[in-house]
Amino acid sequence: MKQKPTLTFWQIWNLSFGFFGVQIAYSLQSANISRIFATLGADPHNLSYFWILPPLMGMVVQPIVGTLSDRTWTRFGRRIPYLFVGALASIVVMCLLPNAGSFHFTIAGAMLFGLIALMFLDTSINMAMQPFKMLVGDMVNEKQKGFAYSIQSFLSNAGSLVGYLFPFVFAAIGISNVAAEGVIPDSVIYSFYVGAAILILCVIYTVAKVKEMPPREYAEFHGIQEKSEKKEKSDFITLLKKAPKVFWTVGLVQFFCWAAFMYMWTYTNGGIAETVWHTTEAKSAGYQEAGNWVGVLFAVQAIGSVLWSLLIPTFKSHKVAYTISLLLGAVGFMSTVFIDNQYLLFVSYLLIGCAWAAMLALPFTILTNALSGKNMGAYLGLFNGTICLPQIVAAALGGVILKYVAGGSSIIMLGIAGALLVLGAIAVRFVKETSGEKELETNS
Repeated sequence: MKQKPTLTFWQIWNLSFGFFGVQIAYSLQSANISRIFATLGADPHNLSYFWILPPLMGMVVQPIVGTLSDRTWTRFGRRIPYLFVGALASIVVMCLLPNAGSFHFTIAGAMLFGLIALMFLDTSINMAMQPFKMLVGDMVNEKQKGFAYSIQSFLSNAGSLVGYLFPFVFAAIGISNVAAEGVIPDSVIYSFYVGAAILILCVIYTVAKVKEMPPREYAEFHGIQEKSEKKEKSDFITLLKKAPKVFWTVGLVQFFCWAAFMYMWTYTNGGIAETVWHTTEAKSAGYQEAGNWVGVLFAVQAIGSVLWSLLIPTFKSHKVAYTISLLLGAVGFMSTVFIDNQYLLFVSYLLIGCAWAAMLALPFTILTNALSGKNMGAYLGLFNGTICLPQIVAAALGGVILKYVAGGSSIIMLGIAGALLVLGAIAVRFVKETSGEKELETNS
């Protein structure tokens, strides 16, 4: 079996550059879901249910995109057609979603339009996002995968930073941050417009710069015998039965990590309102001020992620880097319970960013090294379930845990998030890194 060539920095950069634009779209969605639907008239007590939609759509879409792209060969490649179509669909929906309140619908009509738009946006973003992880798995050799996924993590967090700050920047330069009842402010609408423009430009850049391996070359680099591959079953159940052990051990780590971050997204607003602004009343000025500060803290977390993603490749062991990153994030979450100064929270969220950077890079590095390449897309799509399922479970159980474990305190939920990251760090010890392509070569 031929070894994949060593790529230059810019070749690796080009593989993932479009992810910068995709992440802007994703962060605009995640930071503004509650704001948009609350503005349209949703009951604040029901806003948490909207958070189930993104991971639910991810669980459905990404395995399908992965499996189909494994079997797709066109003049444009195998992954790139899916990423391009997903990006085109995303920009259309990004222009529609924030205008849900501008079409003179009834409240129920605007809510339904917004819900349908959100579902399509989740679907298209997932369709555009997954191919970038597959491209690295397809084209980067084992020695460079850690670096390649760290570059992807860097671009992802840089995109998050931009997306989180767009509404604040537009409001600061004079674009209206308020609107008529039931209408989304222009600062949010323009953020989605500009995010859509950046998304398509970034994706066009990647499409123009990246040339995927043709089928025969791909088979040579991944040790695939085409005739035997056609006879082998590759349905989801069969693939899960044959999944390498690391698929499940890293998946266990993922469960604790993504549940922790779901609680961060859900309870940071109420938590810092409780400790810094000393209020739990959602209609109070202090609570709304805390809501504005959440975007700043998430931007700080993105900065921490960008910086830490540059350091991750310097670790000799993926497991050591993974463990240290999660423990730093745990310290960040737990420290929020004791901090009542809004600026000291910067330290907490910088540490949380370390865990986030590792979560974006290391699981995919470890998993793709353990795969032979013949069902790379399908396995990465299935692996996305280890990201989506814990978010769905955490969202479903959050209210019960808040009431019976946290005593109704949102800030304690962030402490629980820290405990979940500690469990994730402990679970890393059960991960045993393997090389699927080397094993395939040995057995052939």
